[in-house]
Amino acid sequence: MNEIKKEDIRQEVFDLYDDYAHNRIDRRDFVQKLSTYAVGGLTVASLMSFLMPDYKGGIQIQANDPRLKSEYINYPSPKGAGTIKALLSKPVDAKGKLPGIVVVHENRGLNPHIDDVARRAALAGFISIAPDMLTPLGGYPGTDDQGRELQSKRDRNEMLEDFIAAFDYLKAHKDCTGKVGVVGFCFGGWISNMMAVRIPDLAAAVPFYGGQPAAEDVPKIKAPLLLHYAELDTRVNEGWPAYEKSLKENKKEYTAYMYANANHGFHNDTTPRYDKAAAELAWKRTVDFFNQKLK
Repeated sequence: MNEIKKEDIRQEVFDLYDDYAHNRIDRRDFVQKLSTYAVGGLTVASLMSFLMPDYKGGIQIQANDPRLKSEYINYPSPKGAGTIKALLSKPVDAKGKLPGIVVVHENRGLNPHIDDVARRAALAGFISIAPDMLTPLGGYPGTDDQGRELQSKRDRNEMLEDFIAAFDYLKAHKDCTGKVGVVGFCFGGWISNMMAVRIPDLAAAVPFYGGQPAAEDVPKIKAPLLLHYAELDTRVNEGWPAYEKSLKENKKEYTAYMYANANHGFHNDTTPRYDKAAAELAWKRTVDFFNQKLK
């Protein structure tokens, strides 16, 4: 059978995967509904394997990259889970202190892709920390399906406290200038928005396709925002008009981009929802924004 191409897959299949990836349908429902699209040489098995992340082929910056010092650390989170494991990365040739970036994973723990993104942030000239919210449950279990299942057992407001604690840890770190921003994806996009609400001295926030805070929380935001949305991500986009209205009314500093024909998760280069042009542009804008706001 010929290799499946993204162009051959109907949008409904990506929407179905989105429902599955966000626990709105279980695996059995997912497989059953996927069978509707297993036509013309496509099998359910081939569609499944096409849609699932590829963590071997999709990593840009390897764990042992000689340009970086990357190590797993544990930091205290007294208002959250107590102690959280995280990947801490910085360039080996750093002269003096660096501004910091908290990198927030999706709804499945600290998988190899988010480790990779944290290393990319460090290579751009920052000290980055990428916490694993599955730490109290034994850590990222090796597959996203198990990761989602575990993360659904944790309270999202407690996880928010864990990420706020990561900000505090990084801000006080001996190698950090004290200027710290956040970037997050999906669930991490919501966390990034909420960190902007909760942390008065957050220096910048970049939510990728993240859920929005309530209108009454918007006045508390001090950090400048760079917001990335995907045109085909109707679920998350529903909350954007009200959020934008509140940001405008409260005279908040923000820039928002809507990426044409892109799906939720377009920045994740380990899945077929990846959109290379949109992802590279969004990441360049993100790094430029952090350079402007943190350095």
